[in-house]
Amino acid sequence: MLANCQHELTLEEESPVQDAPIRAVVIGAGIGGLAAALRLAHAGLAVTVVDAAPAVGGKIRTRDSIAGPVDIGPTVMTLKGEFETLFADVGARLSDHVTLIPDTILARHFWRDGSVLDLHRDPARNAEAIGALAGANAAKQFARFCDRAARLFAAFEGPMMQAPSPRLAGLVAHVLKNPTIIPAMAPGFSLAASLARQFSDPRLRQLFGRYATYVGGSPYDSPAVLGLIWQSEASGVWRVQGGMHKLALAMQDLALTRGAAFRLGTRAIRIEQQDGRVIAVHLDDGTRLSADLVVFNGDPKALVDGHLGTGPTNAVPRKAVAARSLSAFVWGFAAEPVGVELAHHNVFFCDDPAQEFRDLAAGRMPSDGTLYVCAQDRGGAPPTGPERFEIILNGPPGHPSTLEDAYTCRTRTFETLTKMGLRFSPTPQVSALHMPGDFDRDFPASEGSLYGLSPHGMMASFQRPTARTAIKGLYLAGGGAHPGAGIPMACLSGKHAAAAILSDLASTSTSRPTATHGGISTGSAMTGSARSPSSAS
Repeated sequence: MLANCQHELTLEEESPVQDAPIRAVVIGAGIGGLAAALRLAHAGLAVTVVDAAPAVGGKIRTRDSIAGPVDIGPTVMTLKGEFETLFADVGARLSDHVTLIPDTILARHFWRDGSVLDLHRDPARNAEAIGALAGANAAKQFARFCDRAARLFAAFEGPMMQAPSPRLAGLVAHVLKNPTIIPAMAPGFSLAASLARQFSDPRLRQLFGRYATYVGGSPYDSPAVLGLIWQSEASGVWRVQGGMHKLALAMQDLALTRGAAFRLGTRAIRIEQQDGRVIAVHLDDGTRLSADLVVFNGDPKALVDGHLGTGPTNAVPRKAVAARSLSAFVWGFAAEPVGVELAHHNVFFCDDPAQEFRDLAAGRMPSDGTLYVCAQDRGGAPPTGPERFEIILNGPPGHPSTLEDAYTCRTRTFETLTKMGLRFSPTPQVSALHMPGDFDRDFPASEGSLYGLSPHGMMASFQRPTARTAIKGLYLAGGGAHPGAGIPMACLSGKHAAAAILSDLASTSTSRPTATHGGISTGSAMTGSARSPSSAS
């Protein structure tokens, strides 16, 4: 880290600074925005993060309850290496800032016929569990599925996820060099169709088809290659001690130590441009923040729809934001559970998945939908008294979300769980529900979509906007940008944004000196990411 150079100077001792630090404004304090802000602040830029919410985290958020803060956003951390890399790249260790608890049970699954399946961190236990559920042949099919998912993940991680701007030609070239991966990709097949060929048991087809919803899609319309998502979960699932929001707070705290400033509870309303380049961000309290560059960590559709002024409406193509991914009905509450034994992550499957996704495609709340139940106090010592819960039902984007919808959702959610052996005392009131319309209000222009562009179709991954936009000085980070949904991918998007910024600055800079937060003088803000010999930690 720059601040750890061997010959530190105080601001009074250093050479005169010829220019002010490069000013970066990050609009949105979600994981992508925080990751970009942290990297840029570490590189010596003067970073200000703006968010309309009173706390950082974006969709990582909490609701108060009698049992403490309840996470009502993402609850699963996979691919923790992305966060370890982020912290290491700014001279820190993830384990010094948050405590991660590995889940030995990845998830517990319940079906209407009374069958239950635990998927484990241990692959051998998974084979045994699936054999006990569906027979020896199903265990063999699962082994082949795992091998296929691992090969897909290995093949796509570099040319797709890690690539700042993936190109179809590049992926085709990569595949042609590794032609054995083509059958695993199942080109032309949906995820549901591919799983029908791989599993004879409909319960396993339903289970692994659900992974399409992780990126906001339907297994009947998403490409078969999304089967690789299983590999990210099979590689390990972690809980953040104290709740997922602790991760966002840790990133904020580290960014503060690197000199970033935060203006929370204030909405950005306009990105000002001059001569085709961003020069400032205007806030709803009348403040004008001068900016040499801006990172937008919101749904890119907000730019296209003019929520940040008319200037950025052409920042990304409309086709990159037009088709919307799924939304959700999310419950967050504390109560005492009665009935079936719960793990930390639980899935209660609907009777007919095809009907669930037909309802969603038609813009309706599912009449009978699969329910994810996160028992946030499970996984350690047996809890006593009220426990914290998050329950998620997939919802369509653009749903009107009336009070009547809230009561309908309450009936469908808790009557379904009661039939499957799980009751809550007391049953939550509708005030504990967040609906698609609420997400649209909180994240402007999203239409309630939680994941940005829909993953449906073979070309969806190439249509998602990347870090650079058509406007000079304006960059993107977050789940609506490449590489997409999920907190590891949002973290990676922040890395892509910061790398694009530092590369662009390096190509145009005259290497003006910059005073950093550590009280040292550096030759250039663009070299700030390079560690000094004494920066190891």
